[in-house]
Formats: sequence, C-alpha cells, structure tokens
Amino acid sequence: MTTAKINVLDIFGFESFDVNSFEQQFNTFIFKLEQQEYEREGIKWSFIEFPDNQDVLDLIDHKRSGIMSVLNEQCRLARSTDRSFATATIDMCKDHARFGCSNMQKGAGKFSIQHYAGSVEYTTTNSSKK
Repeated sequence: MTTAKINVLDIFGFESFDVNSFEQQFNTFIFKLEQQEYEREGIKWSFIEFPDNQDVLDLIDHKRSGIMSVLNEQCRLARSTDRSFATATIDMCKDHARFGCSNMQKGAGKFSIQHYAGSVEYTTTNSSKK
C-alpha cells in the first residue's frame, strides 16, 4: 500500500524538523501576489508587513542556478545519486549568502539555508527518488 503525503518547505524557516528533505517546495511569493491582486480589484485591506525573502526563493528556485534546477538536472542523468546531487548543489550555491555547508555537512550530504527565522539544515537523502 502506498502512503500519500504532502511536503511543504517553509521558506521563512519557522518549521525546522529533525530531518528536512529538500524536494519540498512552497512558494510564499503568494503574499506579494495576493496583495497585488487586492490592489487591482480595489479590495480594502491592511498592508501586511513581511520580510522580502526573494533571495531565498532565488536560491531555491532560480531557473538556472537554484537548488531545484540542480535537482532537475540531476534527475535527468542516468547515474545521478544523492551524493552527486549534494555535490552539484554545493558547487552551484556555495557563494550564495543564504547557503551554508560545513565539511561535516558535506560529508553527510547535507547543507543549510539561512531563512528569515534561522538556519535550517536539509538532507539530500533520497532526493532524486522523490
């Protein structure tokens, strides 16, 4: 029997679990879009202040240099492994201000993203299977 599940990535970093896998994605850009929609439709509303997390969104989902782009590329390769995904991600993102990877994390196939609420560590284990 297959178990269905939904995974959500909290890009602001308020949810950090014992194991944070990275196939999860939730685009909270929706806040900006909703506010723009309210303005277009003339709906009365109170502006909600929230930090602009666009740099984290770009780190995660930039078309050519985001982590999801690296994962998509790795999934197309016949010999892709969790290790090759981790290595490619680290190589692509190591200079991004919100990305971190210690030697210990690198050896374990993990990396961190500095979200609004704090640093969250992600594992690449089974990423290409998901």
